[in-house]
Amino acid sequence: MNLSRVLLLACVAACSDFGSEVSPPVPPPPRPLPTWSVSRGFIRDSAGRAVVMRGANVSGEAKQPPWFGFQGPKDFARMRSDWGMNAMRFLVEWAALEPEKGQYDSGYLDEVAKRIEWARDANLLVVLDMHEDVYGEGFASGGGDGAPLWTCAASNYASFKPENPWALENLEPSVIACDAGFWHGAELQAHFAEGWRRVAARLVGYENVVGFDLYNEPFYWETNLQDFEPDLLGPFYEKVVPIVRSAAPDWVAFVEPGSLRNLGGTTHLKPPSFSNFAYAPHSYDTDAEQGMGFDPSHAPAIISNIKSLAGEAKALGGALWIGEYGGTATEPGIVPYMTATYKGAGAVAASSMYWDYSKGGYGLLAADGSEAQPLLDTVIRPYPERVAGDPIDWSFDDSTSTFTLRYHPKATVTAPTIVSIAPRIYPRGYSFECGGCKAIAATGSLTVTTPPPTDPVVVKVHP
Repeated sequence: MNLSRVLLLACVAACSDFGSEVSPPVPPPPRPLPTWSVSRGFIRDSAGRAVVMRGANVSGEAKQPPWFGFQGPKDFARMRSDWGMNAMRFLVEWAALEPEKGQYDSGYLDEVAKRIEWARDANLLVVLDMHEDVYGEGFASGGGDGAPLWTCAASNYASFKPENPWALENLEPSVIACDAGFWHGAELQAHFAEGWRRVAARLVGYENVVGFDLYNEPFYWETNLQDFEPDLLGPFYEKVVPIVRSAAPDWVAFVEPGSLRNLGGTTHLKPPSFSNFAYAPHSYDTDAEQGMGFDPSHAPAIISNIKSLAGEAKALGGALWIGEYGGTATEPGIVPYMTATYKGAGAVAASSMYWDYSKGGYGLLAADGSEAQPLLDTVIRPYPERVAGDPIDWSFDDSTSTFTLRYHPKATVTAPTIVSIAPRIYPRGYSFECGGCKAIAATGSLTVTTPPPTDPVVVKVHP
């Protein structure tokens, strides 16, 4: 018998003699949650709280050179401290990122990073949006932005004829030809994905970046929505998401349906193979989008459509995050329009981002830089920023200025529930009831540190 076998038998004997005294192995500590994740239908923070994002797109001015607008640190601070917003959807442009084939502009990414830092300093969350309208910059005369010039034949740009309203330009043959080249072009999609990977590699260190909205309002007229989404759009997401996550593994993916879904109907996307994602449709009224103002009788349809969006998000297995909603500040019916969107989002506990923080038109500011009223005061409403459990719904009664939040508490989540209350909503202060909870009322927020022993928890805030 060799020595190694003797030692092995001795070990076995020793282990048998003393087995009753050996302590069971200590299980490893649970893996901490990433900074941002998705579970049980909501984006979650590292404490396990549901995160509701309510803010604005920044901004339409990023669509064309010089790629950045007037918005600076003071504007970001105003979004947070004055308006109670906690997030922004920040536009980036493929044309700015890769102006020449295979040549990526690090200086552009440095400028993007600077603005992410401003947002961080203002305590704003960020979802990055690779924006596109009417394919790309070759159709800028009609409002096009997104893809760089080199991605499509110059002859298509030369034959382009702008239309009014601009959305009709998506049906123009030259635009369709460029769209076809992208949606059927593996090489172009690879360049697009590499651009996203470089964005992720540059910005992965900023914890206020929640994730990435892959492609704004994807559209391709040569196939209907029922075929486009499962045959082209879904596989596109399956290719691009892993490439972005090779640089930013924990970023939440925000996946949009085909843009036609934003005006009604239903999505035909299939549940993706990847997890940790949010369904990111937009919500607009068709008449208002065509410059006819908002008919208040359409309010129930807005609310019903958002409920349908929530059902689609659940079927797909993601959170619901409405990446755009909005209207012209001076158009008839803007108050009932924005009120309906708030009600719809609150009824299904959805995040929502206003289009956009700019001056004039849809902007939250008037052309002279003052607040666009009554639009802004209609957009600014209380909402739950972080919920220690699962939100059910929230609402705001304009007649009594009473905000009501309902949620299912989760005992394992010990971080507080935070309700954002912009100072202008209750200029003389506010009162609250929450069924025996412990809470801290402060200017700008209500923090529920200990929920009551009830389920659901009901929090009411009023003058």
